[in-house]
Amino acid sequence: MAIKIYNTLTRQKEEFKPLEEGKVSMYVCGPTVYNYIHIGNARPAIVFDTVRRYFEYEGFKVDYVLNFTDVDDKIIRTAKELGEEVPSIADRFINAYLEDVGALGVKEATHNPRVMETMDDIIAFIQVLIDKGYAYAVDGDVYFKPRAFDGYGKLSHQSIDELRSGARIQIGEKKEDPLDFALWKSAKEDEIAWDTPWGKGRPGWHIECSAMAKKYLGDTIDIHAGGQDLAFPHHENEIAQSEAMTGKSFARYWMHNGYINIENEKMSKSLGNFVLTRDLINHHDPQVLRFFMLSVHYRNPINFTEELLESAKNSMERIKTSYFNLEHRKASSMNLDNNTEWLKQIQEHKKAFEQSMEDDFNTANAISVLFDLAKDANVYLESKQTSTHVIEAFQEAIATLLKVLGIELNEEAGLLDEEVDSLIQERNEARKNRNFARADEIRDNLKEQNIILEDTPQGVRWKRG
Repeated sequence: MAIKIYNTLTRQKEEFKPLEEGKVSMYVCGPTVYNYIHIGNARPAIVFDTVRRYFEYEGFKVDYVLNFTDVDDKIIRTAKELGEEVPSIADRFINAYLEDVGALGVKEATHNPRVMETMDDIIAFIQVLIDKGYAYAVDGDVYFKPRAFDGYGKLSHQSIDELRSGARIQIGEKKEDPLDFALWKSAKEDEIAWDTPWGKGRPGWHIECSAMAKKYLGDTIDIHAGGQDLAFPHHENEIAQSEAMTGKSFARYWMHNGYINIENEKMSKSLGNFVLTRDLINHHDPQVLRFFMLSVHYRNPINFTEELLESAKNSMERIKTSYFNLEHRKASSMNLDNNTEWLKQIQEHKKAFEQSMEDDFNTANAISVLFDLAKDANVYLESKQTSTHVIEAFQEAIATLLKVLGIELNEEAGLLDEEVDSLIQERNEARKNRNFARADEIRDNLKEQNIILEDTPQGVRWKRG
């Protein structure tokens, strides 16, 4: 089965056919680094990292570019408020971003270009657009002319006249048409600026991604991705700039993830329901947050509540617990040959997982398959005799498919058998010494990790819940 992607450009699912066999070029719009990221920024980071992981699972080599906007009105304003230089603010919040998404299991990008490091390429790009008649300079500003580009509006599926009806010329702007947008902005007093043939200034927002995508991935790329809010005008303008400059198709597949709502309301600063990713991962297992984000198809809106996050935690732990139950049972299993049906069933689960992911990366359905796999593993463990080979096959499937979703199984995810035995021995000693507070504390800590203690006439037994 081939991978199918819902392409925003065509409004339909299309079979993915890479430009170069065995390789995927992928550009994802990154953050403007003036503050810590909110969970709306975390969603595309997680979603498109998972897309990348699945391509790699299928054997593709992925060239993954995520940019940083490190010079912008918001960054300049923050720098002035804090009395710092723009590069200092940018460095701080780039490092914070990488720390936050790293905690969420996001792999390091192939390239993380920054605007300030790509300035020569941006200026050269703009000059070509001017030379070709798609852009014009006026008093130090440079504007792009959408009317000069045939096909403007094809991503948002709007005609140029529909788009013009909502366009306005702001005070101080000297553009010829309300639809024209800035490629370059002339410098204001005491602002960071670069020299150009049109005077000192800095780039507009849209041009940077076109220049960086071209520099690191070439004239045409396989996949361009980002949040739904970027489709217009940002991505629409990228298409116009890039295709006007190169005369080639810019991106073959456009992917956009849905919005995040907080308690059924759209997240916004004005509503006061703005949630920073850093705050969440300081109070919750970041893998739970990742699992929660993937529990809904990436194109659908997702509603964030503490209750839903807790539900995601319990769901993820059920899958992980099945893995550690298998590990616990492995010591008493045997090398049996009557395992053909179980091994066949495991392969069926893996195939169903792959079919879900190949259907526009439907992680919600893929997680449902993982539940079925874990359920079968638990049923198998009820057998009087178990095969080491089958147990290891279950474990390999669970670990491999979780890893595709960016969820790791490690020692921190569950206590080892020896650690459990040691804590039970400590609890027995505490009870003997009438230190019931410590005994209860150990019991409760084990319970939190799904370790259930059973007091029997033969002593304390334990099992994973």
